[in-house]
Amino acid sequence: MSGKFKDAVSAVSGQMRAMRQTQPDLMTAFSQLSAAGTRDGALDRKVRELVALGIAVACRCDDCIGFHTRALAKLGATRAEIEDVLGTAVYMGGGPSMMYATHALEAFEEFSA
Repeated sequence: MSGKFKDAVSAVSGQMRAMRQTQPDLMTAFSQLSAAGTRDGALDRKVRELVALGIAVACRCDDCIGFHTRALAKLGATRAEIEDVLGTAVYMGGGPSMMYATHALEAFEEFSA
Protein backbone atom coordinates (compact mmCIF):
# COMPACT_ATOMS: atom_id res chain seq x y z
CA MET A 1 0.00 0.00 0.00
CA SER A 2 1.45 3.32 -1.00
CA GLY A 3 0.82 6.83 0.17
CA LYS A 4 2.57 10.16 0.28
CA PHE A 5 4.75 9.38 3.29
CA LYS A 6 5.26 5.70 2.51
CA ASP A 7 6.43 6.66 -0.97
CA ALA A 8 8.74 9.35 0.42
CA VAL A 9 10.30 7.00 2.99
CA SER A 10 10.79 4.38 0.30
CA ALA A 11 12.42 6.86 -2.08
CA VAL A 12 14.75 8.26 0.58
CA SER A 13 15.64 4.75 1.74
CA GLY A 14 16.59 3.89 -1.83
CA GLN A 15 18.83 6.92 -2.11
CA MET A 16 20.42 6.11 1.25
CA ARG A 17 21.13 2.55 0.05
CA ALA A 18 22.79 4.02 -3.04
CA MET A 19 24.87 6.33 -0.86
CA ARG A 20 26.00 3.30 1.15
CA GLN A 21 27.89 2.22 -2.00
CA THR A 22 29.65 5.56 -2.54
CA GLN A 23 29.86 6.84 1.05
CA PRO A 24 30.18 3.70 3.21
CA ASP A 25 31.93 5.41 6.13
CA LEU A 26 29.33 8.18 6.31
CA MET A 27 26.40 5.78 6.08
CA THR A 28 27.88 3.37 8.65
CA ALA A 29 28.39 6.28 11.04
CA PHE A 30 24.85 7.56 10.42
CA SER A 31 23.43 4.06 11.07
CA GLN A 32 25.40 3.83 14.30
CA LEU A 33 24.21 7.29 15.36
CA SER A 34 20.61 6.32 14.62
CA ALA A 35 20.94 3.10 16.63
CA ALA A 36 22.55 4.89 19.57
CA GLY A 37 19.95 7.65 19.52
CA THR A 38 16.98 5.29 19.65
CA ARG A 39 18.08 2.43 21.90
CA ASP A 40 16.47 1.87 25.26
CA GLY A 41 18.13 3.68 28.15
CA ALA A 42 16.62 5.93 30.80
CA LEU A 43 14.00 6.59 28.10
CA ASP A 44 12.60 3.69 26.11
CA ARG A 45 12.71 3.57 22.34
CA LYS A 46 9.14 4.79 21.88
CA VAL A 47 9.75 7.87 24.02
CA ARG A 48 12.96 8.60 22.13
CA GLU A 49 11.10 8.29 18.80
CA LEU A 50 8.41 10.65 20.12
CA VAL A 51 11.13 13.19 20.95
CA ALA A 52 12.60 12.70 17.46
CA LEU A 53 9.18 13.32 15.91
CA GLY A 54 8.80 16.55 17.86
CA ILE A 55 12.20 17.69 16.62
CA ALA A 56 11.35 16.65 13.04
CA VAL A 57 8.21 18.82 13.18
CA ALA A 58 10.04 21.77 14.72
CA CYS A 59 12.81 21.46 12.09
CA ARG A 60 10.22 21.08 9.31
CA CYS A 61 11.57 17.84 7.84
CA ASP A 62 8.84 15.84 6.08
CA ASP A 63 11.16 12.91 5.38
CA CYS A 64 12.13 12.78 9.07
CA ILE A 65 8.44 12.93 9.98
CA GLY A 66 7.86 9.93 7.73
CA PHE A 67 10.64 7.82 9.23
CA HIS A 68 9.74 8.61 12.84
CA THR A 69 5.98 8.16 12.44
CA ARG A 70 6.63 4.81 10.73
CA ALA A 71 8.78 3.75 13.69
CA LEU A 72 6.17 4.99 16.16
CA ALA A 73 3.36 3.11 14.40
CA LYS A 74 5.46 -0.08 14.61
CA LEU A 75 6.15 0.62 18.29
CA GLY A 76 2.43 0.90 19.05
CA ALA A 77 2.24 4.63 19.68
CA THR A 78 -1.27 5.98 20.02
CA ARG A 79 -2.72 9.00 18.26
CA ALA A 80 -3.04 10.66 21.68
CA GLU A 81 0.72 10.24 22.29
CA ILE A 82 1.48 11.65 18.84
CA GLU A 83 -0.85 14.60 19.44
CA ASP A 84 0.79 15.38 22.80
CA VAL A 85 4.22 15.48 21.18
CA LEU A 86 2.89 17.61 18.34
CA GLY A 87 1.38 20.02 20.85
CA THR A 88 4.79 20.49 22.45
CA ALA A 89 6.43 20.92 19.02
CA VAL A 90 3.88 23.59 18.10
CA TYR A 91 4.41 25.32 21.45
CA MET A 92 8.15 25.47 20.77
CA GLY A 93 7.98 26.20 17.03
CA GLY A 94 4.84 28.29 16.55
CA GLY A 95 2.83 28.50 13.34
CA PRO A 96 5.28 26.74 11.01
CA SER A 97 5.42 23.78 13.40
CA MET A 98 1.60 23.72 13.43
CA MET A 99 1.63 23.24 9.67
CA TYR A 100 4.14 20.38 9.91
CA ALA A 101 2.20 18.86 12.81
CA THR A 102 -0.62 18.26 10.33
CA HIS A 103 1.89 16.44 8.11
CA ALA A 104 2.87 14.24 11.06
CA LEU A 105 -0.77 13.34 11.73
CA GLU A 106 -1.21 12.46 8.06
CA ALA A 107 1.92 10.29 8.15
CA PHE A 108 0.85 8.56 11.37
CA GLU A 109 -2.57 7.76 9.90
CA GLU A 110 -0.88 6.40 6.78
CA PHE A 111 1.56 4.15 8.66
CA SER A 112 -1.08 3.05 11.20
CA ALA A 113 -3.56 1.93 8.54
